[in-house]
Amino acid sequence: MNRKDVIVVGGGPCGLSAAIELKQIGLDVVVIEKGNIVNSIYHYPTHQTFFSSSIKLSIGDIPFITAVDKPKRNDALVYYRKVAELKEIAIQSFEKVEDIEREIEGFRVVTDKDEYFATNVVVATGYYDNPNRLGVEGEDLPNVFHYFKEAHPFFGKKVVVIGGKNSSVDAALELERAGASVTVVYRGSEYSPSVKPWILPGFDSLVRAGDIEMHFNAHVVAITESSVTIEQQGETFVIDNDYVFAMIGYHPDYAFLKSIGISTDEESGCPTFNEETMETNVQGLYIAGVIAAGNNANEIFIENGKFHGGMIARSIKAKQVVVK
Repeated sequence: MNRKDVIVVGGGPCGLSAAIELKQIGLDVVVIEKGNIVNSIYHYPTHQTFFSSSIKLSIGDIPFITAVDKPKRNDALVYYRKVAELKEIAIQSFEKVEDIEREIEGFRVVTDKDEYFATNVVVATGYYDNPNRLGVEGEDLPNVFHYFKEAHPFFGKKVVVIGGKNSSVDAALELERAGASVTVVYRGSEYSPSVKPWILPGFDSLVRAGDIEMHFNAHVVAITESSVTIEQQGETFVIDNDYVFAMIGYHPDYAFLKSIGISTDEESGCPTFNEETMETNVQGLYIAGVIAAGNNANEIFIENGKFHGGMIARSIKAKQVVVK
């Protein structure tokens, strides 16, 4: 069994940041990631531009330098790879953690490839792998997607985008530019205040010109391979359609958290943890990153979640002092 001081589950920016902070206090750390490092960013749309500046996305006191203020997806992939290299972070990629069991002096971590033992564990798994469900007929059809990569394949097709926040607006804009016929269905009564301010005017102008069909106060009630049924303020209508992008958000893996003993609030989805140390109700088991926000993914981003690693490192170091 591989023995480590700390195992970090999840190789996103906040997981990498935690590993860096823990290494800096002399701990033997390994990051276990079921995909490639910064897996969520890798699965972002090909041409994604970050809302945050490169300075706010930097970790481990290594500057994130870009030619423009707001970096794109590929800039981030290059940067985080370089950070992992320079900081010599031990990473087990494409290895999935299946169980974490509390033992007398630490944790046994079981993956699909190996077993590890660590005195402490940091869960930094994010939420991007768990899309929210529509709960409507036809949601599982092959023409329904919860992720948007790029628009080119949908040239000349009729596409419904569900949602009204940044991911939906970005997808709708790219699809329209690629020659798709785009309809956006949003349950809100007006544009979300979270939409990037430099994106909204262009989107709204396309809506006003009729290039994008926008339905406020509306939701999808059924999907087939060739149509979408929409309910809007008590009226129901069907439109011809080829593809659906349900961009309605994501959530943490609650089942996994519960299986390893972390309690969560039923309403908010927030795990139980100490806000000063990030330690959960399971002693020695910490969380880092957006997973701490539960259902409200707009509370924690890379720019504030990256500080969780320092809090965790200080907590573990304080415990070591007490033990000594």
